[in-house]
Amino acid sequence: MKEQIREKALELGFDVCGFAEARPLDHLRSFYRHFIEEERQANMAYLERYENQRIDPEVLLPGVKTVIAVLLNYYPPELLPEEDNFIISKYAYGKRYPPFIKPLLNKLAGFVDSFNKAGNKSMVFVDSGPVLEKAWAMRCGIGWQGKHTILINPSGGSYYFIGIVLTTAMIEPDVPVKDHCGSCTRCMDACPTGAIDRPYQLDIRRCISYCTLVDKAEFPAEVSLKAGGRIFGCDICQDVCPYNRFATPTRETWFHPSEALKKMSRREWINLSKEQFHEMFAGTSVGEKGYERLMSNIRNVTSEF
Repeated sequence: MKEQIREKALELGFDVCGFAEARPLDHLRSFYRHFIEEERQANMAYLERYENQRIDPEVLLPGVKTVIAVLLNYYPPELLPEEDNFIISKYAYGKRYPPFIKPLLNKLAGFVDSFNKAGNKSMVFVDSGPVLEKAWAMRCGIGWQGKHTILINPSGGSYYFIGIVLTTAMIEPDVPVKDHCGSCTRCMDACPTGAIDRPYQLDIRRCISYCTLVDKAEFPAEVSLKAGGRIFGCDICQDVCPYNRFATPTRETWFHPSEALKKMSRREWINLSKEQFHEMFAGTSVGEKGYERLMSNIRNVTSEF
């Protein structure tokens, strides 16, 4: 059953699949509370809520026995030029990922449920709900959390989206992967704003991704001065990670950049009209945040307006 489910996940297009017993993540409870006490959640108030649901999957799905975690590679087939250009995160090159991944997760969950004639029950999550996706991916043995706080798969690096399936089916768990960061601090050293202020922790108030992506996030002057033209997300800490030498281009054209995006220059970004924005970014993460937010980010990182 386990290997059939793993094979089904790969057949659906996922790159990695792992399994864990759905025990509460009690070891994270004190860390989570300390994180909130230090106000590291900034204005993301939703992180302050639903602690029990985040820690104990039984609260989300009564009778849950297994957590299945999958990874889907989004590393682009070609990188957008940075010269005479503004920079957006690689995950935002193509279309939004939840609408692509959730139907695949539903198919995987349906396949899992089919093994029990009495009826298994499953729930799926992709960037939604009070689920600690990285923590479950680690427990499922498909990666470890790097010092930059992002999940690293030992064979493919960190440019992956994570999907989670909770199920009442009993499936043998996989063995977690050991932390391979060792003494390496490249991600911490490379962060221009010092947001990775201690290993495995992030002061999101100084994170370029947070400042350019999260609704109502402040964009402090000390961050904008060091953003290096980054107007939507940031990949600096991932780009320097040694394990991303294993990254390979995604097979999914859904995540590929459009021809229009590949031709953009600084001047074209600055002069982008609302009509051009909606035409170019419909269905993307950039489009989801809106024209005003993008132009505000551009104004924050340049004096060319």
